[in-house]
Amino acid sequence: MNRNYNKDDVLRIANEQEIAFIHLQFTDVAGIMKNLSIPLNQLEAALDNELMFDGSSIDGFVRIEESDMYLFPDPTTFVIFPWSTPGALEARLICDVYKADGTPFMGCPRQTLKRALEKAEGMGYSLNVGPECEFFLFSTDESGEPTLETHDKAGYFDLAPVDMGGNARKDMVKALQDMHFLVEASHHEVAEGQHEIDFKFDNALRAADSIMTFKMVVRIMAQRHGLHATFMPKPVAGINGSGMHINMSLSTLEGKNAFYKADGEAQLSAEAYEYIAGLVKHAKGFAALTNPTVNSYKRLVPGYEAPTLIAWSASNRSPLIRIPAKRGAGTRVELRNPDPSANPYLALAAVLSAGLDGIENKMTPPAASNMNLYHTTQAELDEMGIESLPTNLKEAIAELDQNKVIKDSLGQHVYEALKATA
Repeated sequence: MNRNYNKDDVLRIANEQEIAFIHLQFTDVAGIMKNLSIPLNQLEAALDNELMFDGSSIDGFVRIEESDMYLFPDPTTFVIFPWSTPGALEARLICDVYKADGTPFMGCPRQTLKRALEKAEGMGYSLNVGPECEFFLFSTDESGEPTLETHDKAGYFDLAPVDMGGNARKDMVKALQDMHFLVEASHHEVAEGQHEIDFKFDNALRAADSIMTFKMVVRIMAQRHGLHATFMPKPVAGINGSGMHINMSLSTLEGKNAFYKADGEAQLSAEAYEYIAGLVKHAKGFAALTNPTVNSYKRLVPGYEAPTLIAWSASNRSPLIRIPAKRGAGTRVELRNPDPSANPYLALAAVLSAGLDGIENKMTPPAASNMNLYHTTQAELDEMGIESLPTNLKEAIAELDQNKVIKDSLGQHVYEALKATA
């Protein structure tokens, strides 16, 4: 999605295309996209980091006596909205938040992820992420308000006319492609009214930006079809909920996949096993970031294909962590508990920090769980030493409280803000 634009590129394109409005977007601690819109004549000032806003009005930011904050746009995120009207085109820039003294704001989630990525770089790695984002489409009433009726009764991989959301999904994909997404697949998911659109992996910061953009595009295009899109993890009881599986791989700074080793056990490197061990160790601690709402834990229950057990495997989809079969440059680790209500910047920062802790301390993961864990008894789980994820948000916050690695990855400001809003 992101392109190698600089300030001059953005100014040139905006003037050539006669962009009417530019939306300066940033994300709050709760993962809600915020927006400040400016006319074209203010774009250069914005790109010079001169635009100020009131941070005390944003949940989880600052007190009123220290409210002056600045938006620093990232020129590589500049894109024109494909649905905007010719003659009144609109574009956007994703921003980092800075304090009035010119230092990064510690409550900015994008800055939180950047700090985790800087640590990875110091260890010789970069993180690539491929998200799998699921969502539901609901019908709306005559006033345009969402109803409790899913838009269709279709199932996994069904086609039209059963999959009535196909046209909306096609328009979502087209809009995403116009915004430079490399969409790999789209399809109806298992539950009624549930859909998935997958886009190509990218470095973690661009992937987090893409997740936020993806959610915006899906909601806008759904509305244009008279539908309501939700990323709520479990909007309907008794059917599958929506996940946001995170496929991750570390690369060396030379661009080689650090998880692949041709002559390693299962063709995985020592770093891959250590990273898995870090995820296993800290899974309870980062659950409050990957599954941050009360509703998240209505999805994480047995019987609906969502993982509840902290285990890993290279051969089945029942554990928390799966190693897909592809090897070589495509070697990756799939974390299956995150859901689309997560703030992607904070979730990726926490998960990366967990994996890096495994590498730093040369941890060894438990034995792989190659049986179907959905059909194991509690006695069998106890014998194998397999624990469960938190069962509710209160438990998840309590686990976060006790996890220094994950708390340190967030920083004190974000940690306190999360606790205050949970």
